[in-house]
Amino acid sequence: MKILYAIQGTGNGHLARATEIIPHLQKFGEVDILVSGIQGDINLPFEVKYKFYGLSFMFGKKGGVDYWQTVFKSRPFGLLRDILQVPVETYDLVLNDFEPVSAWACRLKGIRCVSVSHQSAVLHPLAPRPPKDNFIARIILKYYAPAKVNYGFHFRALDFYHFTPVIRSSIRNASPRNKDHYTVYLPAYSDAMIEKLLSRFAEVKWEVFSKKCRHEYQIDNIRFSPVSLDGFHDSFVNCSGLLCNAGFEAPSEAIFLGKKLCVIPMKNQYEQACNAAMLADMGISVANNANELPSVLKRWIKESYSIRIKFPDQTHDILRRIMMEKRETKTSKTVIPEKILIRAINCIAASSPVSSHLRQRPL
Repeated sequence: MKILYAIQGTGNGHLARATEIIPHLQKFGEVDILVSGIQGDINLPFEVKYKFYGLSFMFGKKGGVDYWQTVFKSRPFGLLRDILQVPVETYDLVLNDFEPVSAWACRLKGIRCVSVSHQSAVLHPLAPRPPKDNFIARIILKYYAPAKVNYGFHFRALDFYHFTPVIRSSIRNASPRNKDHYTVYLPAYSDAMIEKLLSRFAEVKWEVFSKKCRHEYQIDNIRFSPVSLDGFHDSFVNCSGLLCNAGFEAPSEAIFLGKKLCVIPMKNQYEQACNAAMLADMGISVANNANELPSVLKRWIKESYSIRIKFPDQTHDILRRIMMEKRETKTSKTVIPEKILIRAINCIAASSPVSSHLRQRPL
């Protein structure tokens, strides 16, 4: 079987999960890897056959996604070119982790795309929602990388198609210790903002992993380091607690290891608001915004409460089930004419406030 595994490269969670899924996937056939996005810090230890600029959400410096930079740095014509050119029709199975290029290529060409992602579970009717729902954000989440079949992962299993998290073997096999430091990963905040916040807690040793810094440095009780898989792993496995955004992979691994966990969702990031809602239901410390964070941190540092859930290792069984269902399913093709798609994207680009800039930028 020839398999295309397409991975979202914005952030590190999708790439980290892929390091666990790919070795299992290779047992079922020949695997080609596609990555799109420009915000990841992890280099996969596997050959990447297709690397696309994609459609990335740009992290800001004040705790959220910078939507202006997201639009300004987008390349709609390049995205369209990649969608039209990626040869999804040459594969027996397209497996997609919230990756838009291959997902829309499959939709355009009538190819069956199977989503294996956390985002699929976030949209599940049984998944908790934040107090303030956002209809537009839900629609974007639903159509960012559409798929015919959806398998999802969340902090708890939701139904027959939505499972508990994939935990990397390096975490499953780790021997966690407590070396009296706290690990921090807040990529949407500037180093200056993180320093200002953490310096209030001089009694704590903080190990901050930053997308902004290029070399390690120390300021009083705070050590800043560039993001690296090995460096973060060593700090995280041996920490007293983890402070991070309300993503999925890092909180899942913290819960698996029984680490104290405090999360703050990125501003205007609906998926993370949903994650925070479920984590709050589980008893995890959640700061809903930057104003709440100092008081939440003060309580969190003093408390000893943590939860530990030994999420089962289901990765191979889930992939085997996907392969079996693939053999039993006949694909019904509904093709979107290319002329309609091209015309729609051209109209969107023409109405954009930065359309003239995009037309001058080489694809």
